[in-house]
Amino acid sequence: MTSNIGSHLIQDTFEDVNEKNVEEVTEKARVEVMALLKETVRPEFLNRVDEIIMFRPLMKKDILGIVKIQLNILKKMLDPSGIQLQFSNYAIEFLADQGFDPQFGARPLKRLIQKEIVNQLSKKILAGDIDKVHPVKVDVFDNTVVFMNESKEKKKV
Repeated sequence: MTSNIGSHLIQDTFEDVNEKNVEEVTEKARVEVMALLKETVRPEFLNRVDEIIMFRPLMKKDILGIVKIQLNILKKMLDPSGIQLQFSNYAIEFLADQGFDPQFGARPLKRLIQKEIVNQLSKKILAGDIDKVHPVKVDVFDNTVVFMNESKEKKKV
């Protein structure tokens, strides 16, 4: 069972969370949410709950890991079509930075990957700008995601 009780408290508390204060902020949010839970839920019902878990907010390193997982899923999805994607470290960091929101978790990240990678790549494929024979390098220049075909000649250098 999940609940949104205290979600406004969690959002407010996690607004300024960082790697250094994550434990302190999480504990503060837990105390506030538990107090609100006791005010909101009848004791008879609360007594039947075996365990209450307060999740900690996602940090930047967590988001980087999620970016890599999501991009690997996309790569595997494109395998049957013959398109090989390669992501620069800068592109991965860009997606993590732009998709990072401690209040809302990884949902903004998933939307960002859809908008900036999947949608733009689809347009490039439909326009014939992507050559399936050569890998496609995904990078970022001036805060814009770009797609470049890597030629075999470049790889030999």
